Amino acid sequence: MLELRNTIEAEAKNLGFFVCGFARACTVTNAMRNHYTEWLAKGGNADMHYLENYLDKRFDPRLLMPGVKTIVVVALNYYPAHRLPEGEPQIADYALGQDYHDIVKGKLRQLAARAGITEYRTFVDTAPVLERYWAVQAGLGWIGKNQMLIIPHAGSEFFLGELFITEELPPDKPLPNRCGRCHRCIDACPTHALCLPAKPVEGYGEITGFSSERCLSYQTIENRGALSEAAKAAMGDMFYGCDRCQRACPWNRFATPCATPEFHPREELLSMTRQKWDNLSVEDYRRLFKGSAVKRAKYDGLKRNIDALS
Repeated sequence: MLELRNTIEAEAKNLGFFVCGFARACTVTNAMRNHYTEWLAKGGNADMHYLENYLDKRFDPRLLMPGVKTIVVVALNYYPAHRLPEGEPQIADYALGQDYHDIVKGKLRQLAARAGITEYRTFVDTAPVLERYWAVQAGLGWIGKNQMLIIPHAGSEFFLGELFITEELPPDKPLPNRCGRCHRCIDACPTHALCLPAKPVEGYGEITGFSSERCLSYQTIENRGALSEAAKAAMGDMFYGCDRCQRACPWNRFATPCATPEFHPREELLSMTRQKWDNLSVEDYRRLFKGSAVKRAKYDGLKRNIDALS
């Protein structure tokens, strides 16, 4: 089993994953279960009702794949080498390239094949999997006050993916939280979506309060209605996502540009100006964001956001 673990780690590195960890597949802690259900009860998920579905599977990954013994968690860097030109409308770093769901899932399938694993399932943010919880269990990093997974000396701009396998491999140990007294991410949030005090959650760390309804990422991506007045006032030049809590985090000073070509922005995207965004047609949208995560907001949602820019 140790040989298989070493093979998975080596092949994950060869495929470009920044880090790879292992967790034992089991139910989440009662504290994590209570934290999540209490957050839902308070309406923390806004109208993202899919987060309320399949709670039994969210809390016990063994219900997603009978026989799973180990959860292999990987992280793929998306920190951009190039952003949109300064002074022009901006989109969140994670959406500058191709859709991460497809890229990470494809690499996970390659990982399984190279390691000789035939019985597995892959997950990338589209199933009832508590990804950050399992990333903590697998020793990848800790949960910061911005609720993002922070990888030591690397930051938080990473996509996560999970490979469920039936082999029982030695698990990693969670890392201690190293945010200390820092609260720059909370101070940087323009809509006060994050708040102190942090609440200790066994198996996960100290978690700050979080309101999806207030979050600019929720407002500009998931929200299908009108933007809130607070969101419109706080957008600045960012019309898809936010990233302020990540850019304020001192750990992201260690971030290095991603080496995955699929995550690099296209030249046409880099050439966009405010005038071009204002005149964006459906055809432009389809061409510009073909195979992109930006399609999550749909054309009407994107136009709504662009029209709200100051």
